[in-house]
Amino acid sequence: MLGFLFRGLTAAPAKGAALFDSLTAEARKPHWYVEGQVPDTLDGRFAVLSTLTALVLVRLEREGEAGNRASVSLTERFIEVMESEHRELGIGDPTLGRTVRKLVSVLAKRTELWRLASNDGDWSKATRESLYRDGVEADGVEHSGQALKRFAQRLEATPLKRLEEGKIA
Repeated sequence: MLGFLFRGLTAAPAKGAALFDSLTAEARKPHWYVEGQVPDTLDGRFAVLSTLTALVLVRLEREGEAGNRASVSLTERFIEVMESEHRELGIGDPTLGRTVRKLVSVLAKRTELWRLASNDGDWSKATRESLYRDGVEADGVEHSGQALKRFAQRLEATPLKRLEEGKIA
């Protein structure tokens, strides 16, 4: 509202915003919820978004210090958005901090899960743990696992600068 008064302070987008926006667009693609059979609920959408974010964080780890900075920016943006979204859902100040900490903890667990899966190659198990709470048909897990592999390959093919710009190959 008062951006015109403080344009110099507010003109730059938040660090990590472009990459986070790109991940959000990817998480909104219908194939996750149709062919992949991820429940189209708040929890299901969070599972997809946090899984994609975790894969990016694992990718950024291989970039050294510059990757660490990008990782911090992305995580900070993740926290900002989660806090904002939960405020809009009506979660108030007394419980908001605890809720956001829980969501960040879930992201950290998914990041560790995908770090291990990237090393040992067990994408099916990681996909099931990361995206699904209840039983799901094997073809849903297969679709999502293949989609996540393709996404990870795209991440690998994208230079750090392009990732930071939210331009995933």
